[in-house]
Amino acid sequence: MSDDTIENESGTFEIGETTVHRLGFGAMRITGENIIGAPDDEETAREVLEHAVELGVDLVDTADSYGPGVSERLIGEALGDRDDVLVATKAGLLRNSDGEWLAHGDPDYIRNQVLTSLDRLRTDTIDLYQFHRPDPDTPFEDSVQTFAELQDDGFVREVGLSNVSVEQLETAREYVDVATVQNRYNLADRSSADVLEVCEDEDIGFIPWAPIDADDIDAVGDVVDEIAEAHDATRRQVALAWHLHHSDVVLPIPGTSSPEHLESNVAASQLSLDDEEVRRLTEASE
Repeated sequence: MSDDTIENESGTFEIGETTVHRLGFGAMRITGENIIGAPDDEETAREVLEHAVELGVDLVDTADSYGPGVSERLIGEALGDRDDVLVATKAGLLRNSDGEWLAHGDPDYIRNQVLTSLDRLRTDTIDLYQFHRPDPDTPFEDSVQTFAELQDDGFVREVGLSNVSVEQLETAREYVDVATVQNRYNLADRSSADVLEVCEDEDIGFIPWAPIDADDIDAVGDVVDEIAEAHDATRRQVALAWHLHHSDVVLPIPGTSSPEHLESNVAASQLSLDDEEVRRLTEASE
């Protein structure tokens, strides 16, 4: 499939008042090794971001902890404050030189982080601001209320959550309209199926992270390989196509630092699976 024929045909979903294509781009991999520091080739990273938009991707997901700060900076440099791209970022995790991810949901910290994210992304308002992970040392309600206050103050347009349970989602909705939830979910890992069900009932966008994890695909590899061969597609394309067929609220955000992998991922939106193939993939890990 040539570059000229690759288009994002993933359908659309409304995040708040903004309509985006359901297949987005996850910008974690445009950083250095172990998601720390800058990538070896920053120019290529910016080109990947620009090319994603050229292919019809208008949902870009990142976090202040990717780098930390590197992914947001590169997005700001490559895309700026575009009206035709929704940029989602997150706060609530600290990083250290060992690569650890440390939950930190203190309200004052979040209020500080939104200012740094605004600066790096070169915008006056963050399109979608997500609480990256509940912090056991900070009351969940305090963290969520801070995000609601940032929305009231005009710093963020929409609020999302990440790595939450059904109970936490319902608690958060008492304080703020939740536009999206980002939890781990893929062909083999359905641990957040109950959260997805709530999102479907309430028309909340569900952003699966690790949507094409190689190890998880291996766990159901026989079925994936049969369907991939039938469509002359790759394993990852089949996995992404399954996400898009599985639920209308699912917004997969595969990430890459490679222009070739980017094109392959977007091409997956043009892969049409029949009902039987979707059923086989869905039941493969059950």
